[in-house]
Amino acid sequence: MSDSAMQGYEDVTLYQLSDEREQELVEKQIECNFIWTNKDGHGLGVIMNYVARDGSIWLTATSQRARIKALRRDPRASVVISSMGTDMGPGKTITYKGRVTLHEDQATKDWFYPAMGEIISPYPAPTVEAAIKHLDTPLRVILELIPEKVIKFDGDAISQTSYDGKIPGHEK
Repeated sequence: MSDSAMQGYEDVTLYQLSDEREQELVEKQIECNFIWTNKDGHGLGVIMNYVARDGSIWLTATSQRARIKALRRDPRASVVISSMGTDMGPGKTITYKGRVTLHEDQATKDWFYPAMGEIISPYPAPTVEAAIKHLDTPLRVILELIPEKVIKFDGDAISQTSYDGKIPGHEK
């Protein structure tokens, strides 16, 4: 590997997903790592299904979950979406950092449950209707992560650098 290619591994901000590839990844993936901070300041994360709509990432949990209690204290959170398991292949990621708004109103539930039902059917729910029934419970809240910052990475671009030795912005 050339010295210039090795330098290309030091500044991975050179290898960002394009806006088009970001949108493709958000639409193709159905799971993310949702990350929040507990009262001791430790970051915790769980894999969750999500719906992308109107520039936000929407998720759901019941109000007795520790993450909901933590978000009521501190709404700052992040979502990491990976291309793993999609036809885009591995190595593409997006991280959205932002604040969560918790929704408990019927209007949000009316559009969200069918949208999430489409995502979680046929697994773990056999039908969209069964998914909606499973989701529509008295303690359920809907989380809206409103991105304030995005970090994008395109592993295909860094891989290409490894093969051809050309760092973006450093071509001669």
